[in-house]
Amino acid sequence: MKFNSIPLMIVAASCLIASLGCKPSSPPTEEAPPQFSAADDHGHDHPHDDSTDHSMAGHGHGAGPHDGTVGDWGGGKYHVEFTVDHDQQQATVYVLGSDEKTATPIDAESIELSIVDPPMQVTLAAQPQEGDPEGESSRFVGTHEKLGVVKEYAGTMTGVVDGTPYTADFAEQAHDDHAAEH
Repeated sequence: MKFNSIPLMIVAASCLIASLGCKPSSPPTEEAPPQFSAADDHGHDHPHDDSTDHSMAGHGHGAGPHDGTVGDWGGGKYHVEFTVDHDQQQATVYVLGSDEKTATPIDAESIELSIVDPPMQVTLAAQPQEGDPEGESSRFVGTHEKLGVVKEYAGTMTGVVDGTPYTADFAEQAHDDHAAEH
């Protein structure tokens, strides 16, 4: 039996081209799903998934009611607002509702704050606000000497609500009205 290698080479070349990802030269049709990149984000809200932790980038959270940086807990069910008083070397995190404005007390004694630079871990103790029910708090406060460093902080805020752990990433950004302070 004689073996002809030409058809085999054609098949092999076709497979190679297909595996390299031949791209069409024509624009995508209307049926193709839109492709987005970080540059496409225009600061508007995006749907949240309860199983995913969300960073601040691209989720459209503005400054919170205490002029702090807002992060997402539970796919928008809760929000947490990070504020810092450099003079007092103190961080305060407020638990807010889905509207990112309303104080939402939780049954927790503390939440954890983790800052990237300078690296630090701070346990924030419950410090109920006026109107918080007995045994619940919508404000958590802690101190650390490194919080006296005037800079924009980034990190995570972690807590447990009704047995469910939540984590929110955050990154402070200079506000125009605060730029002179930093």
